[in-house]
Amino acid sequence: MIKIWINGGIASQIDCRDRGLNYGDGLFETLCIARGIPRLLDYHLERLYNGCKRLKIIPPNLALLRHELLKIAALRTSGILKLVLTRGVGTRGYRPTGRERCIRILSLQPFPRIAAPHPGIWHVRLCTTRLGSNITLAGLKTLNRLESVMARSEWQNPRIAEGLMMDADGNIVCGTMSNIFIRRGIRLMTPLLDRCGVAGVMRRWVLSQADALNLKPYEIRLRWKDIANAEEVFMCNALVGVIPIAKLIRQGESIRPPEVHAAAQLQRRLALL
Repeated sequence: MIKIWINGGIASQIDCRDRGLNYGDGLFETLCIARGIPRLLDYHLERLYNGCKRLKIIPPNLALLRHELLKIAALRTSGILKLVLTRGVGTRGYRPTGRERCIRILSLQPFPRIAAPHPGIWHVRLCTTRLGSNITLAGLKTLNRLESVMARSEWQNPRIAEGLMMDADGNIVCGTMSNIFIRRGIRLMTPLLDRCGVAGVMRRWVLSQADALNLKPYEIRLRWKDIANAEEVFMCNALVGVIPIAKLIRQGESIRPPEVHAAAQLQRRLALL
């Protein structure tokens, strides 16, 4: 059962003039609840408020929002807590007036049952849907996720858990719902997100752990050949944590990375949070 709060009160409806509904004018965060606490809460809030600054959305009071998130998360031992923040109700037209009052929507739900045969190790395919470049929005988790929607609609096979997305130049950027890392030796590499893609909070956490694992982190342009030559490939997001990739598929070609060394160490560290 999903429970929903809007601006602090239990509700399930928003104004049809809301700019998030009409234009995707807003941001969202999806938090994992572990032992009644939202995991990586500070990272989520920092990304959200940075997004508000870049989009010129007047954010809610930080102390109030933090209190709401902690209070609602405590209702479940584990689950999913989603925060949607829109610019609010506005007049007709794209231009915001600057007087809108943001609307915060919180929803709480249990984790869904995993249908994939091996939920702890993913099979991943390369999508044909490409990400458009936009340095103004790069890295943000905005409400406009149509590229991910189109990419995720490309396959129905339940054995494939995720899809990789490229930019217009053929660089690997991210998954439809996750970030990707590859490892060769002590080099831990992830795509540079200065043109497109979402800078995930779990991606940030993984990068912060590299030194402790004696790895050298790099944010670079990644191509399919880089993945094909990797010793290890894993993907991550706030809900699933760190997931090793057992098989990558591109037009009938498949790659099987031989190792799960760094991913296993990260999973053990994450379990302690």
